[in-house]
Amino acid sequence: MKRARDSIADIAAAADAVMSAAAPGTTDVFPRLRPASYAAPRWLPGGQAQTIWPALFSRTMRDATVAGGFFASIGRRLPGKGLGAARIPALIWMRKRWDTPDGDFIDVDHIHPVAMAVRATGAAPAPLLVLFHGLEGSSRSHYAQATAHACRRAGWGLAVPHFRGCSGELNHAPRAYHSGDWQEIDWILRRFRSSHAGPLYAAGISLGGNALLRWAEEAGTQAAAVVQALASVSAPLDLAAGGAAISRGFNRRVYTPMFLRTLKPKALAMIRRHPGLADAQAIAAARDLYDFDNAFTAPVHGFRDADDYWRRASSKPDLVSIRLPALVINARNDPFLPAAALPAAGEIAPGVWLEQPEQGGHVGFALGVIPGHLAWMPQRLLHFFQHGV
Repeated sequence: MKRARDSIADIAAAADAVMSAAAPGTTDVFPRLRPASYAAPRWLPGGQAQTIWPALFSRTMRDATVAGGFFASIGRRLPGKGLGAARIPALIWMRKRWDTPDGDFIDVDHIHPVAMAVRATGAAPAPLLVLFHGLEGSSRSHYAQATAHACRRAGWGLAVPHFRGCSGELNHAPRAYHSGDWQEIDWILRRFRSSHAGPLYAAGISLGGNALLRWAEEAGTQAAAVVQALASVSAPLDLAAGGAAISRGFNRRVYTPMFLRTLKPKALAMIRRHPGLADAQAIAAARDLYDFDNAFTAPVHGFRDADDYWRRASSKPDLVSIRLPALVINARNDPFLPAAALPAAGEIAPGVWLEQPEQGGHVGFALGVIPGHLAWMPQRLLHFFQHGV
């Protein structure tokens, strides 16, 4: 089996050779289920704690010291909100607004690499990582901040495209975003590919990870012409299993109202702009994500109902269709997706690496002494993109 020192180019070439010669399910040249490399600190036990604590209290980089950072937008500056800053200069997000193919807009936040200012004239362009955020996330989310610090230190650029309505301003078109929104991923990545001359990679967190995997499945062999490799972290690969999990017990009492607190007002505001788009009373009465998806997400985005949406948008059934190197990280104690719903080695394409540590929670993966730091996840992504394992 090919092991730790293969480059992305080597892996992509080998994957193409294997896939052209054999159908999915035949003998592979790649390890399909990687031994877990993450272990939670002893002071942070359990999936719930490993989910909540890192999002609220852990530092976004290993040697972070004081809070700081700000956004720089075209024509104005916006106050930033991070969980920590560093001894290196604070994060500066440069915001650009892109017009969408359907006459709407998205906002894209960029971090340029520290090394950019000292790059020699004529040097190869720095790699660029495009990070798709999770449900109701943004460039201010803890995982985006942590990834930004890691990319700057590595000399990489980072871009965080915001899904519709997630950048602080309601979008104009009669649509939002969803877990299977691969068409949105497609035009965004193709625009980055057309404008960036250097290596291009993509990663998705939670909802963004599932949507990114769905894009790779739909794009097939064309995906490798757009990005060199991709990764997902804590993606809800089986939406029905994840939806059931988040609607029970502690999850229903804590996470469900947290998401609905912003989802419902934005949906109702969209209906006021576009009367008749969906049933406002059903949205207002939604008690969990199934109700919300049934009342808003499904009808607005062309699905029959929540069950149809969850079935068609789940990435797990078609992981065998992915035709480029992909890392799929899911902690087995993630409160949002039961371990029993995770894919097995026989359910993926040859170029896909499954990494399923016993611990980590949902987009947690904190390390170190209290309060912990969040360097593991972005460093794991960059290592995979650089070395292919």
